Amino acid sequence: AAYAVPEAARALQEFVDDLSNWYVRRSRERFWGKEMPQDKINAYMTLYTALVTVSKAAAPMIPFMAESIYRNLVCSLDSAAPESVHLCRYPEADESRIDAGLERDMELVLKIVVLGRAARNGANRKNRQPLAQMFVKADEALDDFYREIIEDELNIKAMAFTQDVSAFTSYLFKPQLKTLGPKYGKRLGEIRTALAELDGSAAKKQLDADGVLTLALPSGEIALAPEDLLIETMQSERWFTVEEGGITVAVDTHLTQELIEEGFVRELVSKFQTMRKEAGFEVEDHIRAFACGNDTIEALLDKNRAQVSAEILADAVMPGSASGYTKEWNINGETVTLGVERV
Repeated sequence: AAYAVPEAARALQEFVDDLSNWYVRRSRERFWGKEMPQDKINAYMTLYTALVTVSKAAAPMIPFMAESIYRNLVCSLDSAAPESVHLCRYPEADESRIDAGLERDMELVLKIVVLGRAARNGANRKNRQPLAQMFVKADEALDDFYREIIEDELNIKAMAFTQDVSAFTSYLFKPQLKTLGPKYGKRLGEIRTALAELDGSAAKKQLDADGVLTLALPSGEIALAPEDLLIETMQSERWFTVEEGGITVAVDTHLTQELIEEGFVRELVSKFQTMRKEAGFEVEDHIRAFACGNDTIEALLDKNRAQVSAEILADAVMPGSASGYTKEWNINGETVTLGVERV
């Protein structure tokens, strides 16, 4: 009676996407923690429960893959479990465990992160380059727990919620000819002139508050609805702003020397991690790290050796020399040869 395979598959696909690209990625530090504290156990058990449940829910649609996941995760550990995912009872939702407030707040976090990434891309600022600050206008202000997630995800030093983003952006209004042409005809010239002379920020505030934009024309007053207008966002020199779905994100694009240096360090860590993988090292292997051929990079590495060592499991960081697996990189316009060697 309700055979809705595409809808079910789409819901599962969206869940798996959130699980892998958000939950697992955000939980990496919990998975990698030393020993087995309760938080690490919680992280693993949540992931295990999600994967087993997804294998059962997806079994009618991807029978062989679901069987492989189930036998790997369940049968290898529990000899009393059904020998096939297709012999298990289909999962049932426990609605008492749904936290609607948590889901709503995290959904807002995800929307802000997406807009923040768009702002970074628009301003040509890589995600590994730290930025000083960001302001967000939304219907709801989130608490510190969520703000810290956003700051970490977007590599922003500080973010804050505000209801006034007029200092970061302005707007240019133009007539939407498809709707205004039939309604006002000969008055289009007056409308175009009036829109061009508007204070864009003030006009946007009025439109958001009242749902209409009132114009005093020589031929009389008119009220324009959002569908009557083409609105372009005008970027300022320092701030890059993105707006969608009632949320506005303004990112500070100004880079201090300190921020630039921190960006270099993050790029170095990323390159060393890439070389660890290319050299075939295991995640837990300790290494020696090398850099040569660029005085600027060598000085930065020497200055930040403690941070770099901790992030790439290096027992020694050795600027001015190269050994082991070596590779030449261009890091933000600086050419350098890096090396990694297993201890």
